[in-house]
Amino acid sequence: MTINKIAMNITPRIPPKSHTIYTIAIIGFIYTMHLVLPMYSNSSYLSLFADEVLLGYIYMIGAAVSILGYLFAPMLIRCFGNYRIAITLIITQIAIFYGLVTATSSIIIAILFILQSAVISLIGLTLDIFLEVYTDSKHVGAVRGMYAATLNASWIIAPLIGSMLIGNANNYHNTYVAALAMLFPLLYLVFRNFPKFKDPNYTHLSPWQLVKHIGHNKNWVKLFTANAILQIFYAWMTVYCPIYLNKIMGFSWESIGIILTIMLLPFPLIQYPLGKLADRKYGEQEIMVIGFAIVGIATIILSFIRVPNIALWALALFITRIGAAAAEVMMETYFFKTVSPRDSAALGIFRITRPVSFFVAPLIMIVGLMFTTNTYMFAVIGTITLFALIPTLTIKDTN
Repeated sequence: MTINKIAMNITPRIPPKSHTIYTIAIIGFIYTMHLVLPMYSNSSYLSLFADEVLLGYIYMIGAAVSILGYLFAPMLIRCFGNYRIAITLIITQIAIFYGLVTATSSIIIAILFILQSAVISLIGLTLDIFLEVYTDSKHVGAVRGMYAATLNASWIIAPLIGSMLIGNANNYHNTYVAALAMLFPLLYLVFRNFPKFKDPNYTHLSPWQLVKHIGHNKNWVKLFTANAILQIFYAWMTVYCPIYLNKIMGFSWESIGIILTIMLLPFPLIQYPLGKLADRKYGEQEIMVIGFAIVGIATIILSFIRVPNIALWALALFITRIGAAAAEVMMETYFFKTVSPRDSAALGIFRITRPVSFFVAPLIMIVGLMFTTNTYMFAVIGTITLFALIPTLTIKDTN
């Protein structure tokens, strides 16, 4: 049975060019598995030789390198094509992860960690371009919802597998071995399915022209602002929540794996149906607002949970991700309904909010700890997330 037939049997119906869309979804699933397997333990691993301040600087440098990558990516994709850039990035990532598996020097590990965070982001950008080219304008919500749900299914599986690989011995090294293994099928599937990919006639804009291009669309400015806030929430939670659960609440990595798996369930469960609703009945704005309200309030409440109870923490974090999943898929749907595949530069700026968030999140932690404790940092990040209501309440629906 071919990969497309398998995909059609396990996913809801998506209209035109569905075979290729299903293939991209499976590629995205494998890509996300390689990304997430070490993600939630990265900060704990780096903290073995770096305190919270130095850890923050490592993430900030990685974010800065990623931002530079996004700025140069449109030019490189325009010159060499999305397929060639995707293949080159995956091969580069294989070399970097091999280094992470074999390196013993803390300095080399930190450098490789910085590089891999940038390459991961750019691989995701090339997959976005593949998907955008093969998506017709009438089914953006359904396609993006299905794609997000597929990717987020790996977010559910990977933390559990990662925590099992780490085990009681705190063997973080195993997660990098598993992530390296995922890169080989990823390379094969991209190489096998897209050698004849036809790049659209990408728009050529200088950075200043691009800023003006985005600035002329007030709804894009509001959307990018809200997306930046959500990405800061994700970045802060990814870096500091596992450390808090492990070192302050005293959970084992097996328990953390269970908590994270339950926490991430809303992404595959609600994003596809919400995407369909955005296509057929409701606008994106209403669901976006509700999502941000839920995630902000629920995150503030985390500051008042002082009991190391697995079920309680899993439920509380699960509620935060209901809001995050709703807001995320609506922003994705809104953006890809209003952007052309030719606008790889605009897509890069939309995605640049991810590395920017990993630059801002450590700053929030460093400054926040000057005035409060680790426990009340949840209230700080929850309050910041609620500020996304300001742009989303006035954004104009696409429907």
